[in-house]
Amino acid sequence: MRQLFDAHCHIIDKAYPLIPNNGYVPDFFSVDDYLARTRDLGVVGGAVVSGSFQGFDQTYLIAALKRLGAGFVGVTQLPASVTDAELEALNQHGVRALRFNLKRGGSEQLDQLESLAKRVYDCVGWHSELYIDSRELAPLYERLLRLPALSIDHLGLSHEGLPALLRLAEHGVRIKACGFGRVDFDVPQVLNDIHAANPNALMFGTDLPSTRAPRTFENNDIDIVVNALGETGAQKALWQNARDFYRLD
Repeated sequence: MRQLFDAHCHIIDKAYPLIPNNGYVPDFFSVDDYLARTRDLGVVGGAVVSGSFQGFDQTYLIAALKRLGAGFVGVTQLPASVTDAELEALNQHGVRALRFNLKRGGSEQLDQLESLAKRVYDCVGWHSELYIDSRELAPLYERLLRLPALSIDHLGLSHEGLPALLRLAEHGVRIKACGFGRVDFDVPQVLNDIHAANPNALMFGTDLPSTRAPRTFENNDIDIVVNALGETGAQKALWQNARDFYRLD
């Protein structure tokens, strides 16, 4: 079985607080639920991503990373007021990236993007991750290229924004190949286009438990990647690219 690094998953633990997001509160999805759901997928590491409904809470993330163990890292949301000492403490717990949820909220927004992204990179070496509809990328293009390291969630979601997404990939921005049930385009073709623009760009994730997605993750989403990219390309998208980006090798 091929090894898989799940570059985008969520843990929603009933022991920790949730914040309704536009009236939405997700069902619980514990570490045990995640491990059971991925048992037969070859997952040996991944990135646990804070959702809009978790706000700036770090307690659930620290607990999840401790339980999941080596090979898993955290992607968190933080206020601009975070101190260097707090960043260093989170880094010690395995957090490796900062998320800006521009689509749903729960994080800092555009006014803090450049200053906060650069500060966490300088302090602890973290990249930043954007949840954004790719239709909104073009006006932000130059600002995004100024960030030290960046990834974009869910293949950018929209066909209309693909030209800007591909230009960013050509300049080293990573693209998460996750949430196939959220997008409005032909996934295999877009996977091919991004891989052609930059073979290091794609990072596959299950997006489990696929909160609010019209179609949730299915095991054959992995086959979509393999069939689109071939075994060599898929090995990069399913494993190596994310391992490199999260600085695990």
